[in-house]
Amino acid sequence: MKTIAVLGARGRVSRVVARTFLDRNWRVIAVTRDGKLPQGLARAEGRSADAMDQAALIAACRGADVIFNGLNPVYTDWAEIVPVFTANVIAAAKATGALHLLAGNVYNYGRSIPAIADETTPMPGDTGKGMIRNAMEKTFERAAGDGVKTTIVRAGDFYGGDGRGAWFDLGITVKLDKGIFTWPGAMDIDHAWAYLPDLAETFVKIAETGGDGSGFATYTFEGHTLSGTQMKKLIEKALGGKSLKRSSIPWLLLRAAGLVVPKWREVVEVSYLWFTPHRLSGKRLEAAIGPLAKTSPDTAIAEALAELGFATTKSNLVA
Repeated sequence: MKTIAVLGARGRVSRVVARTFLDRNWRVIAVTRDGKLPQGLARAEGRSADAMDQAALIAACRGADVIFNGLNPVYTDWAEIVPVFTANVIAAAKATGALHLLAGNVYNYGRSIPAIADETTPMPGDTGKGMIRNAMEKTFERAAGDGVKTTIVRAGDFYGGDGRGAWFDLGITVKLDKGIFTWPGAMDIDHAWAYLPDLAETFVKIAETGGDGSGFATYTFEGHTLSGTQMKKLIEKALGGKSLKRSSIPWLLLRAAGLVVPKWREVVEVSYLWFTPHRLSGKRLEAAIGPLAKTSPDTAIAEALAELGFATTKSNLVA
């Protein structure tokens, strides 16, 4: 039985990843600050470590064949904390010899993100968060020369899985109980999405193949490409044909608020993604690991809504 240490196991992405590895008969070490097992991970082994403490993180990862890096501080702490997390994860992977897996995002492409992005797309990182992510990934790439293997799977906006913390649940569906669908940008442009259960299955396949032989690999995850119009129709269908009113995000107001509230400044910085059409290609990833898990958008959205407490039924889905 192989072992994976899941860092930030209380986080939404890490919980889905940990449960998926458990279901595939992996031994899972769930690493949290207090060592307590998160909900739904009773079969895992809980270990405590503050990711800012390198020695503690190395100890928590002892015995792992794979390390999943689900560490994700709040936006306002990225500049200060991400470099420390990065160095400590590298130290843990080096000490254990583990393959390091990381869920990447599209911030690296910056405002020039094209209509279709893949592993060859330039990454100017012309925003604060883009520059931080690029620097982090370059650090992992350099560490590969010292024997630390990393595979990054770059994905669009997450949805699915229990918990809240992404655009789907904090923005788009936040007013559904009032019959309101919220979309942050232009309704009829492509937007990249990643259904977390499918993404987690992808990480399992990568872990089982041992990663790229070069020591450092990045892939783009196709996921679902959905415009606001498509998302609204699918949500209405999942809710039994309920007609929803449309609302938007007051970006000008948030931009003004960002002058005094750092959180809003950081959110506004990535608003371009809601007005710039983009999708991700999964061709290279599929060529590397074989057929990917591909839940239909109908089913994925219905399941994601159910996890948020909305009443959906299988009869609402397209066969």
